[in-house]
Amino acid sequence: MIDVSKGFTLVRTFEATPEEVWKAWTDPDAAAQWWHPRGTSTPRETVEIDPQVGGHYTYTMVNDAAGHKVVSGGVYREVVPFERLAFTWGHPNGDPNDTPVITITLEPVDEGTRMTFDLRGVEGAKGDGSYFDGWQEVLDSLEDYVK
Repeated sequence: MIDVSKGFTLVRTFEATPEEVWKAWTDPDAAAQWWHPRGTSTPRETVEIDPQVGGHYTYTMVNDAAGHKVVSGGVYREVVPFERLAFTWGHPNGDPNDTPVITITLEPVDEGTRMTFDLRGVEGAKGDGSYFDGWQEVLDSLEDYVK
């Protein structure tokens, strides 16, 4: 089982509606545009998203310089359109009960949408060069996408 005491939370406010941020997370065409850190890309043909409870998703990040590929995926655990999305995150064929879980919560605010990103099951801290920093960059890409 994953250790849910390990993890971190990132909060961002986007100049976009909850519907626009939701679409970025749940539409394969949109996700291919941003779901990767800097220096990588996500080819559209590698993105599959079935945003319903029990549905699966997969995507492949490709290092633009070296060509290395990382395939990620998981299973949706909670889907409340425009409000909340929870899914496992790791190897697409990994055991969903032993895989980190990401929960996205969207809240309309005067500036647009406040998104709370919570990752449970792995350690992460600013400057780690790993999970925390990687997701910070991915959310930077999301911010650029929804502008």
